Amino acid sequence: MGSAIKDKGIQTLLDAVTSYLPDSTEVKNTMLDLDNNEQVVDVVPYSNQPFVGLAFKLEEGKYGQLTYIRVYQGRLEKGQFAYHVKTGKKVKISRLVRMHSNSMEDVDSVGAGEICALFGIDCASGDTFTDGSINCSMSTMFVPESVISLSLTPKDKNSPNFSKALNRFQREDPTFRVHVDSESKQTIISGMGELHLDIYVERMRREYNVDCVTGKPQVAFRETATKRSEFTYTHKKQSGGAGQFARVIGYIEPIDPEQQAELPHEFVNNVVGGNIPTNYIPACEKGFTDGLQDGFMVGHPIVGVRMVLQDGAAHSVDSSELAFRLAAFHAFRESFKTSNPRVLEPLMTVEVSAPIEFQGNVLGSLNKRKGLIIDTETQEDYCVVSAEVPLNNMFGYSTELRSATQGKGEFSMEYKRHSPVLPNVQEDLIKEYQKKLAEKK
Repeated sequence: MGSAIKDKGIQTLLDAVTSYLPDSTEVKNTMLDLDNNEQVVDVVPYSNQPFVGLAFKLEEGKYGQLTYIRVYQGRLEKGQFAYHVKTGKKVKISRLVRMHSNSMEDVDSVGAGEICALFGIDCASGDTFTDGSINCSMSTMFVPESVISLSLTPKDKNSPNFSKALNRFQREDPTFRVHVDSESKQTIISGMGELHLDIYVERMRREYNVDCVTGKPQVAFRETATKRSEFTYTHKKQSGGAGQFARVIGYIEPIDPEQQAELPHEFVNNVVGGNIPTNYIPACEKGFTDGLQDGFMVGHPIVGVRMVLQDGAAHSVDSSELAFRLAAFHAFRESFKTSNPRVLEPLMTVEVSAPIEFQGNVLGSLNKRKGLIIDTETQEDYCVVSAEVPLNNMFGYSTELRSATQGKGEFSMEYKRHSPVLPNVQEDLIKEYQKKLAEKK
């Protein structure tokens, strides 16, 4: 056992890092050659090669934005120019520092495998820099889809720091996302968990003096069809001049759940004989994708549906792209209502570790939240419980776990898949959505 405060075991730990962990020449890294159709190229971790570095962390300091860069290939020297691969801009390296905790040491150059920090560089986390002689980008890290959202409203509506803080956090963390809801006009922040978002709300208050009010987290529900449903829809509208006419015939059907990760929706054109002119087929597909945006049950996107267009009719004067787009849109929405639609909710893989004496409390808390226990492991005096739990039931779990384990338990959560909700939950969600629509009217 060691202690940083009492300086016990620190040297032993550093010696072990030097002895056992691989150096930069023993690890294979790859980059993408942007001039050669993003062909994968091996990184050569030597200082006599062209410079390639990755900005992996941003920090707001008293001198402005501090950008941490890991040099993967070549050498970065003070006074030289570096090229930002994403924007193509040339930036001068006016100051180069090596970080030691919260102190910094000015250096003239850093070689392959080293980490340095730069000032005044406008970039985001994960951006690549080169010396301009090669046009390559480091392989981007996997960024999972966000699983939880909160509505965020500043108490002071006129605070300029609100948008400034959100922009900075998005640059620092690719898993933190911000958008404005088109219907409610609310600012929605999305992230990887309840604690993740709580930390950013607290940082806004502490670092930018912006107090915010958060709304109930919005879970990323989805809607899907469970059986085949036929449609025959005619869109007809007559006005003073040329009217609108379009007829579409076909069916929708569910896509195999195993294929939905790669194919969330599909449009198939099986029209023969030219009953629908080929120049109107893309408009039909656009109408189908329009219908996927907002489901009619709970207002969330529709996934896992295939639309097959088999036949139809057109008019030489009244038919247009708009007419076929509207016809496909309404045909899809009407047939979706008769396809036994279901609401899907995110299912999370939850892993809880706690002292063995609290195992019963942990299992009870997961069962109470409708979790399915997958595995239980015992490691010395700790137990690790793996379970699948609906995200909608996981709010407030961090607080409950702390109180149930005297602050000794911790958990991690990762998105696994969307699965159908229970029928009674689906009814409650539909009623809540209908109530929300009635209030808007």
